[in-house]
Amino acid sequence: MSEQQSSTPPAPVTRLRDAGVAIWLDDLSRELVRSGELARLVAERGVVGVTTNPTIFAAALSRGDAYDEQLGRLAAAGVDVDEAVFTITTDDVREACDVLADVHRSTGGQDGCVSIEVDPRLARDTAATVETAKRLWEAVDRPNLYIKIPATVEGLPAISDVLAAGISVNVTLIFSLSRYAAVLDAHQTGLERAAAAGLELSTIRSVASFFVSRVDGAVDARLDALGSPDAESVRGTIALANARLAYALHQQVVSSDRWRALARAGAIAQRPLWASTGVKDPRYPDTLYVDQLVAPGVVNTMPGATLEAVADHGHVVPDTVTGTYTRSHEQIETLGNLGIDLDQVTVDLERDGVAKFEASWDELLQTVRAGLDAHAPEGTS
Repeated sequence: MSEQQSSTPPAPVTRLRDAGVAIWLDDLSRELVRSGELARLVAERGVVGVTTNPTIFAAALSRGDAYDEQLGRLAAAGVDVDEAVFTITTDDVREACDVLADVHRSTGGQDGCVSIEVDPRLARDTAATVETAKRLWEAVDRPNLYIKIPATVEGLPAISDVLAAGISVNVTLIFSLSRYAAVLDAHQTGLERAAAAGLELSTIRSVASFFVSRVDGAVDARLDALGSPDAESVRGTIALANARLAYALHQQVVSSDRWRALARAGAIAQRPLWASTGVKDPRYPDTLYVDQLVAPGVVNTMPGATLEAVADHGHVVPDTVTGTYTRSHEQIETLGNLGIDLDQVTVDLERDGVAKFEASWDELLQTVRAGLDAHAPEGTS
C-alpha cells in the first residue's frame, strides 16, 4: 500500500462515517499510543474514539515491558497496588485523549473521546461510584474524557449525579430495553440538574453502551438446546432485534417534549453506542454487528479485529435499523413463545458482566502487584 493510499480510509469505513456512525476502538495500551498506532488508526481507519475496560487494561499490563519504567518509579515511591493501577490507567487514558484532541476539536466535542471505567467492584455502590468518577475526571483532566459507569440499579443515580456535576459519562453494561429506558431517564435527570446549577450543557456529553454479541451468545445456546425449526428461525437475530428496538426507544426520547426543553437549553443527545460487536460465532459474518446496525447518530465501538474486517470487506449501506422495528418485535415474540425469557437472559448477562469485569480487575491488580514486587528496591519486596 502506498503512503497516499494508506492515509485514505477504506470505502466501508467512509460509508459508515457518511451514514452517521462514529467508529470507536475498543482497545487501549501504552504501546498502542506511543508507537503511533492509535494515530494511524485515526488517519487510516476512521477511528474517532477509544473505549477501555478492566479486561483491556489487564491484557495491556500482562504483555511486553511498556510499563516497567513506571512500575519501577511507583515501587520506589512505595505506592500501593490500588493507587498504582489508578495512576497507570489514568496516564494511558490521558495520553490517548491527547492523541484524539484534534478530532475532539474538529467535531465540536462530539467525538475524539476516550472512556475510562470506574472500578467495577463499586458497581453496587452509588456513592463510591460517584466519588471515584469525580476523582478520575480530575486526574485525567481532559475535556474529551468519558467516565464509564455500569447501568446497574445502583449505577442509575450515580449516572445522574455525575452528569449533574458536569462530567461526561459512558453508561456501560446495558443489555435490556427496560434498563436502557431507565438510563435515558437518568441522563435527562442529570442534565436537568446541571442546568439548574447553571452549568453549560453543551459540554456535557454521554453515550449509552448497549451490548450486542453477548445477547446472541446467551440466547443462541438456549435455542440450540431446543433444536426445533422455530428455534433455528430466530437464531442469530435476537441481539440485532434488541439493539434495533433500543434505537427506536432513543428516537422516541429525543422527540419528547422533555428532551426538546433540554435541547433548547443547549443539551446534546446521548448517543446509542453498540458495544460487544466482535462476532463470537464463526457461523455468522464477522462484520454482522456493524453492517446490520447502521443508523444516524450512533457509535460502534469495535475490537481491532472487527475494525480490520470492516475495513477489508464490510458491507455498509445507509440505515439498516429504521424500518426493522415490527420484524424485531416479532422475533422477540417468537423467542418468548419458545419459552425463553429475554428479560431473564439480560438480568443474567448484567450479573455475569459485572462479575467478569471484577475478575479482570483482580487480574489487573495481581499483574501490577507482581510488577511492583519485581521492581521494588532491594530488601523491601
